[in-house]
Amino acid sequence: MLAVNAWQTRAVPSGLAPDFSGTVLLGPGALPVAGAASAAGVAHGAELSLSEWRATHPGRPVAIHIWAEWCPFCKLEEGSVTRVAADWPVLTVASRSGNAAQVTRYMARQQLPWVASLDPKGDVSKAYGLTAVPAWVVLDADGHIRSVASGYTTELGMRARLWWASLF
Repeated sequence: MLAVNAWQTRAVPSGLAPDFSGTVLLGPGALPVAGAASAAGVAHGAELSLSEWRATHPGRPVAIHIWAEWCPFCKLEEGSVTRVAADWPVLTVASRSGNAAQVTRYMARQQLPWVASLDPKGDVSKAYGLTAVPAWVVLDADGHIRSVASGYTTELGMRARLWWASLF
């Protein structure tokens, strides 16, 4: 598994995470910790950059969860992502999953209380050197990439990566 993940993430840049922006989509009951949407004045349909979102979580590591509505492994991770996002800042990125209305309907149908950034062409994955979804990217408090997992990641794995980034 480690070898496969190393191969899948071989093109991920090191250092400061590439910034990106996208249309914000708020799932039903979007978790305040996950997006600090109310604190940042973020509204459904607004444009938000990664750096703006990170600024709502000063001094904390954050995670970027890249997913697609058509991905079976992404569906398996939904509950884990929701539980982790209740404790840690998680920005999800809906990659190649349709337009805002389609992704919003999917998040409502699945009851995903996420803050999501719309990425219809998969540009975020490309910027991060990723070729598959789901992906779990952890940034430290300074915005540097600390950990990347491509493919299914357990809840324990998600939490461990965030915890580890909080130590250093």
